Amino acid sequence: MDKGKKGFFNKRTLWIARYCVLLLAVALMFDRRLEVNRYSVDAEQIDGVIRLALLTDLHSSSYGKGCDKIITALRKEAPDIVLLGGDIFDDVLSNDNATALVNALGSEFLCYYVSGNHEYWTNDIDSIKATVEAAGIEVLEGECYTVEVRGQKINICGVDDPVYDYDRMYRQMDAADEASDNGYYTVLLSHRPEMVEEYGRYSFDLVLAGHAHGGQMRVPYVLENGIYSPNQGWMPKYTSGLYELDGYDLIVSRGLDRDSVSVPRLFNRPEIVLVEVG
Repeated sequence: MDKGKKGFFNKRTLWIARYCVLLLAVALMFDRRLEVNRYSVDAEQIDGVIRLALLTDLHSSSYGKGCDKIITALRKEAPDIVLLGGDIFDDVLSNDNATALVNALGSEFLCYYVSGNHEYWTNDIDSIKATVEAAGIEVLEGECYTVEVRGQKINICGVDDPVYDYDRMYRQMDAADEASDNGYYTVLLSHRPEMVEEYGRYSFDLVLAGHAHGGQMRVPYVLENGIYSPNQGWMPKYTSGLYELDGYDLIVSRGLDRDSVSVPRLFNRPEIVLVEVG
């Protein structure tokens, strides 16, 4: 082969390689496959491990018939408790997918639910909560339950989203904090991650939240918290993962929404969060 042909094939190979890299980058950028991300937090009060699954911000997106992709993933992980952290329903999309999910979860797992802002924006929050309760899922509005798992006890507390009434949320946190004063490890389920100072005034050990959608557009190793989040604005601080704060841990889920948002998620796959406490 002469030098001219060698040069042609080298250039062609380089062009193909660049094109493949570009296609891979685009595929990863817009990847909407469900993933499970796992975190561990220490709890001196627990002898062993309690497994919590956190689902947030479904916004009634589709995950197959009856949301079976989510249910299948949860069966594989076998959590002790499933926590629904708000915006499972949406104020624009039909309730069908959200209703199918809560019905499937309630028939198979021990579950607790708190509201999100979009559920209040439907102006039908009472009906949504009734649907969740009818599925066998406990709706938390400032309550705190001590749950026993394989001989170990843990407090599960939850509060409503404060979108229309912050005073109500503070009253509910007061009630949950008082009810959890029993020496057991205490989890607070709340839709909002940005209220870190408010949570820090209480004795909760772990706060689980959503709402931030992972910062929407992320760049791996560069913009891990994304570029924008509701109620945090541009360049948010609390959008995904585990944050060890003063006196407690905060874990924020990127959420499950992939159908409702007008702004695309970039490098931001929907997720189920699994937390091992112990």
